Amino acid sequence: MKNKKTKLPESFRPLLWSYKFSEINPKEHKRVIIVNVLNYGDLKQWRWLIKTYGRKEIKEFIESTPASEFRKPVLILLSLLLGIKKLKYASRSDYIRAKKSIQ
Repeated sequence: MKNKKTKLPESFRPLLWSYKFSEINPKEHKRVIIVNVLNYGDLKQWRWLIKTYGRKEIKEFIESTPASEFRKPVLILLSLLLGIKKLKYASRSDYIRAKKSIQ
């Protein structure tokens, strides 16, 4: 993460509606933020992700996350924008069980 003191913009609240917004930390909850913003965010919110986490970190995250986490049109666009050649295909339920929940 590039900026350690970054706070989530208020415009992210609708994207993270199922979480307690005031408790979401950009460093600790990177997975939740990146997945939701890429799937449902707009260009301004995507720019915030790139500014905060960096293209390289986002690309590595996408490549190591099961493709089923992302909407298909988003994966196509991300592949073009970030030059992603290989996606991870794995059981989504196994991946989710291994992650820490913030709810």
